[in-house]
Amino acid sequence: MSIRNLDHFFAPDSIAVIGASARTGSVGATVLANVLGAGFRGPIWPVNPKYRELGGVPVLRDVADLPRTPGLAVICTPAATVPGIVTALGERGCKAAVVLSAGLDAPMGDGRTLRQAMLQAARPHLLRILGPNCVGLLVPGQGVNASFAPAAALPGRLAFVAQSGALVTAVLDWARARQIGFSCFVSLGDGSDVDFGDLLDYLAGDPGTDAILLYAESVRHARKFMSAARGAARAKPTVIVKAGRVAEAAHAAFSHTGALAGSDLVYDAALRRAGMLRVYSTGELFDAVAILAQPRRPTGPRLAILTNGGGPGVMATDALITGGGALAALAPATLAHLSGHLPGTWSHGNPVDIIGDAPVERYDLALRVLLDEPGADAILLIHAPTAIVPSAAIARALLPLLRTATRPVLCCWLGGASVAEARSLCAGAGVPVFDTPEEAVRGFLQLVDYARNQRMLMQVPPACTLAPPDRAAARARIAALLAADTTAVGEADAKAILAAYGIPVVPTETVRDLDGALDAARRIGYPVALKILSPDIVHKTDVGGVVLDLAAPAALEQALEAMVARVRAALPQARLAGFTVQAMARRPRAHELIVGVSTDPVFGPVVLFGQGGVAVEVTADQAVALPPLDRVLAADLVDRTRVARLLAGFRDSPRADLEALYDVLVRVGQMVADLPELAELDINPLLADADGVVALDARMRLVAVPAGQDSLARLAILPYPDALERRVDSALGPLLVRPIRPEDAPAHVAFFHALSARDVHFRMFGTMRELSPSQLARFTQIDYAREMAFIATRPGPAGTAETLGVVRVAIDPDNTVGEFAIVVRSDLQGRGLGRLLMACLLDYCRARGLARVVGVALADNVGMHRLARACGFQLLPAVDGSVEMVLALTP
Repeated sequence: MSIRNLDHFFAPDSIAVIGASARTGSVGATVLANVLGAGFRGPIWPVNPKYRELGGVPVLRDVADLPRTPGLAVICTPAATVPGIVTALGERGCKAAVVLSAGLDAPMGDGRTLRQAMLQAARPHLLRILGPNCVGLLVPGQGVNASFAPAAALPGRLAFVAQSGALVTAVLDWARARQIGFSCFVSLGDGSDVDFGDLLDYLAGDPGTDAILLYAESVRHARKFMSAARGAARAKPTVIVKAGRVAEAAHAAFSHTGALAGSDLVYDAALRRAGMLRVYSTGELFDAVAILAQPRRPTGPRLAILTNGGGPGVMATDALITGGGALAALAPATLAHLSGHLPGTWSHGNPVDIIGDAPVERYDLALRVLLDEPGADAILLIHAPTAIVPSAAIARALLPLLRTATRPVLCCWLGGASVAEARSLCAGAGVPVFDTPEEAVRGFLQLVDYARNQRMLMQVPPACTLAPPDRAAARARIAALLAADTTAVGEADAKAILAAYGIPVVPTETVRDLDGALDAARRIGYPVALKILSPDIVHKTDVGGVVLDLAAPAALEQALEAMVARVRAALPQARLAGFTVQAMARRPRAHELIVGVSTDPVFGPVVLFGQGGVAVEVTADQAVALPPLDRVLAADLVDRTRVARLLAGFRDSPRADLEALYDVLVRVGQMVADLPELAELDINPLLADADGVVALDARMRLVAVPAGQDSLARLAILPYPDALERRVDSALGPLLVRPIRPEDAPAHVAFFHALSARDVHFRMFGTMRELSPSQLARFTQIDYAREMAFIATRPGPAGTAETLGVVRVAIDPDNTVGEFAIVVRSDLQGRGLGRLLMACLLDYCRARGLARVVGVALADNVGMHRLARACGFQLLPAVDGSVEMVLALTP
């Protein structure tokens, strides 16, 4: 389930409080008092066989006595009674229940837990459960306070969803003191039915909610959460506090990657990929809302600081640099303009200190100049009160500039009562206001992070020219390894699988003994490296199991004998399976990197990148990303590490071939999608320099996948579904009909330009000459778990593929109804392409198990009407004069 029946929580027509009580301090008494005192305009029915009247309201004995089906039921009875009450509510037709009771993990006599019995009782009736073990739900605009929170919520346009009941009550109290209002305030509790994904889907489309705030301790359904989070973040600012940043305990892992890719790194990667903003405290959560409420976004991390005091400017600078931001370098023209109008004692740089005696006019001039500075992505105004000019007078004078600024402006009014009016004036104008320079800088950096995450959601990757991998060879080798009961894959086999995916590897052979090593070295060519091969040795260098630069047979023989002696002394119990011999890679200026795969228990496989080598754990320079990856995501993954600055080149060290590195990351993500048996991978070191990349060492861990198991079930984000590609013959010749990809963006722009103004009007329901970057990203970067778009393509005159037509369907979160749209290039209409695309789409919708496909066409779009009828749709007139097209799908 997803958003089905959630509207009953947020706009109920009646409320039943089951377990209402008169006992002071009890949950039942508190909930009833809150429900009665919230101003709800519908009927309220307390239910408890012990009472006849509570709070002046008649009390009913049980659910059967309710005069009609309740819109919302609030259950605050002992855990053992909950399954029976849910059964009764479901039979009455109730669709929403808040279960406040705790203890539902207790067993019943039939082997089920109380929780399982509750969910099984609710499911046949589509009765949605919020909780159990939650504080409840508040919807101030509807007069709903179905909670036992000690304070009510003020009405507003922020939605707050939290797992922690204690945090719910604390934030309610904190927000009320600051006059912060909410469209809804939801305590998830155990989230047995309604979870984060459901609420994100609902709130993304809620017109009464401007921003979504989350407090999360854990996520259970990764793909559902990621799909909902990406959709919500595209629609409105979505900010999250993820608690539990420190891992509970370190654990031994097969690979470096398994040890390094900790849960918080993975959560951080998931939230970035979703386009959300992560913050680290409830105070930051509300600061983030204030700053995201203003519509302007910085294009980078460069901040210009305007202050009337040197100390606050230094404090802001310290916070900015340590937080990863940058001081804007002021252009010579800016410096000259300021010097021509400011006192000679001004700071002559950024921060721009206009001195403590600054009158209003000096503030106005300096702010105007900085707003024109091309090197600044945002402006921070810091003011310390003086006796020379009232702070409020400065604020009033600057308000016209602040309202019309084309880039973000943040204000820090230092002090108390003397700056209160200035703060109020700026806040009323929608300008973010902070108490201290450090808080203001933190707010700016939040804005930078959010803008970057949003750009990642919208950025179009370049066309991918990677050759297809030899999947058959990789799968055959994995099957042979598993058939031999080998799950710890050594260097030679791991490199063979990497090579099948086009990842450059150093020639490597596996041998059993000295004679085999000498033969392999002769074939490969000296000098060579020799490495021990053992299923019991994870890190070979730790036990002297690696010797490099062996230039002759005698050196190889001596090194092998000494290596065996060292290993047997260090690990006498280790099983020695032989050795690997590999060519020496002569790349003295190359950087040692690590690329790997680990499997997170929540989000599934993740790709790790960072500084490699034997000290990889010590350097602690890693970042992770959720696959699949394209070059934009690969570049972002690299940029999040310190080693990225070395790879970019410095002094006489040339820039590394970053495109080759990105290709490796994209291919590793491709391996994850193609090879469900791949649980862990280490490529360490991966050498990178100006001549490209090469894997020196690699190892893998495999797991057996049961027959019939969905190979993609472990992925939080679905990869490109190449199985849906079709080659078809048509009146236009041979065509490839396939799902759309992000790399199709340039062809999609050309396709849009080939549409007539009339066809654009029919498709977009308006006039449009160009696709905006966000529209282009939205059309080409789709979530395959929630939507599908098929394009018909063929090679164009220049040899690159051209798009001839597009059909797409957006599927509701309940996987019940899909809304379609279709457009064919104007010069190719009337030749059967629309029918072909619709047939592909309807086959897909049937396979997905959708019940209905619907669409909307303008009344004069007779071509669309004709196509819809030919495909079996029923056409119905809509209220706005358009035509609704409906097709019921049979299994």
